[in-house]
Amino acid sequence: MTASRHMVETTLNGIPASRGIAIGLAFLVDRDLPEIRGSTSLDRGQVASEVARFKAAVKTADQELSRLIRRAPQEMGQHLYVLEMERSLLKDKLFYGRTIETIQKARVNAEYALKTTVDRVKAAFARIEDAYLRERGSDVASVYHRVLRNLMGGKAPEISAISRRVILVARDVSPAEASQLDLQHVLGFVTDLGGKTSHTAIIARTLGIPAVMGLPGASESIRTGDLLVVDGGTGVVVVNPDDETLARYEELRETDARAQARLAKGSHLPAATSDGFTVSVCGNMELKEEVVAVLDRGGDGVGLYRTEFLYLNRDGLPGEDELFENYKEVAELMAPRPVTIRTLDVNGDKVGRGLFSEQADNPALGLRAIRFCLAHPEVFQTQLRAILRAAAFGNVRLLFPMISGLPELLAAKKAVSAAADALDSRGVSFNPDPEIGVMIEVPSAAVMADVLAEHVKFFSVGTNDLIQYTLAVDRGNKHVAHLFESLHPAVIRLLAGVAAVCRDSGVRLAMCGEMAADPFATQLLLGLGFSELSMHPAAVGAVKNTVRALSRSRCEDVAARAVREKSAEDVRRLLAESSLSAPNGRSDLKSTPAAP
Repeated sequence: MTASRHMVETTLNGIPASRGIAIGLAFLVDRDLPEIRGSTSLDRGQVASEVARFKAAVKTADQELSRLIRRAPQEMGQHLYVLEMERSLLKDKLFYGRTIETIQKARVNAEYALKTTVDRVKAAFARIEDAYLRERGSDVASVYHRVLRNLMGGKAPEISAISRRVILVARDVSPAEASQLDLQHVLGFVTDLGGKTSHTAIIARTLGIPAVMGLPGASESIRTGDLLVVDGGTGVVVVNPDDETLARYEELRETDARAQARLAKGSHLPAATSDGFTVSVCGNMELKEEVVAVLDRGGDGVGLYRTEFLYLNRDGLPGEDELFENYKEVAELMAPRPVTIRTLDVNGDKVGRGLFSEQADNPALGLRAIRFCLAHPEVFQTQLRAILRAAAFGNVRLLFPMISGLPELLAAKKAVSAAADALDSRGVSFNPDPEIGVMIEVPSAAVMADVLAEHVKFFSVGTNDLIQYTLAVDRGNKHVAHLFESLHPAVIRLLAGVAAVCRDSGVRLAMCGEMAADPFATQLLLGLGFSELSMHPAAVGAVKNTVRALSRSRCEDVAARAVREKSAEDVRRLLAESSLSAPNGRSDLKSTPAAP
């Protein structure tokens, strides 16, 4: 491990995608193909053979993915749906049919037609506000790269053939490539592209592989044989560390390994403070297959089930039965644990291609979420009927996103009643009265919490949007993302105000934003009065462990002092100095947030 120790130490900063510390030699994976810059015009007689060439490349890609699914390690079991989804994309009408149509009508070569099609699809994903859904564009790119490689006669990276302990460095690592990782040899990975909510990052967290993503130029500046330190919790990559740095990270790695071993043992135990206050620690999910991860990681339920994915990447809308079967399966698998289903939260131009035309210059402030649903009751009613039917098979709770005031909430509840009446007239089994809650993610909802509390059973605070709207910061804009601050006093005061309403009204208070997943913030949230925290499943154990180390009475004292602080740094200093800080003393509050 000393091959490059004569080099100068360099520190790079990327997106912390999967926590843990890896130390090892870099191994560069080159999967780049020549850029498709222009098209080749075809004669009429060449079109059919070019279409056949494209179909053959797709067939080969399908066979490759099938082979990967069969050979995937046991740890990948819950994520094989990612590879199955890539297989389905191969024959998706927008991907497959549009490419063939472009070859035939424009008489261009398959490579150019494929690139044109995928560029259009990726642009559509890039406009999605929700970070988790926006990252699904990387799945389309993965399929594109696989088919393009087959068209151009290239070979796939032999990741599965790596026979020594290394840290992978690549422009990108696709979910299919991640499924080939040998845990005995791959210590971690670093990529130029990707983010915290990409499927590859999710797989890395499931497998427990430290990863730093979104580090531009890493694959160009790092060379095979360089000694690397990868800190997946902070997003730091140290290239050719000196002796002092190396010793420090080796100590951190050992400490972290011991802490993770303790967390694994306690993740299925209740999260109760030393003075008897129990917190429900739940998992966020988007796909039904992720139920396994929530259960395996010790989640007390599903605190946020995003329902957008079934509406994306298709020409029509999902039917009631399709939605019902999906929700029912999740409810049954989790029963008797609760499943909180959030109603559709996207812009109209992302739902059922060509059915709606709500293009907007600022979609984050436009016709999205509950606004879109109320403007299109036929879409809303279909989903509500499916949710009410599924609620007869488990402990289902209904959550409305982006409520900004009482009129919207009353209109949404009226829609639920209409859906119940329709189901009753059909004589089907359903639960007419599931628990109803609202997302507190718009500042006006936080201010009007006392009015909203009269009509719901629970609040679920989506901190990512609440912080974005409160501080007027686009967290996806690299020029201002540093101003996205979870511990800003204005944010804490809004949370404290909502918590006071909940104490007075008896409304249950939950949080499903990224702030809930950070043990550094746990003492503050418990002190404010949150009784449910929901997060990506990998964080459940750490938060539960932190809760058990806390006293609620002392948390309340810390929270009362935090509300009076004047800056985020003051709040951070207060939490750090408190004897109630997270056991490992580290915080990810400044890391790139995941979608609520």
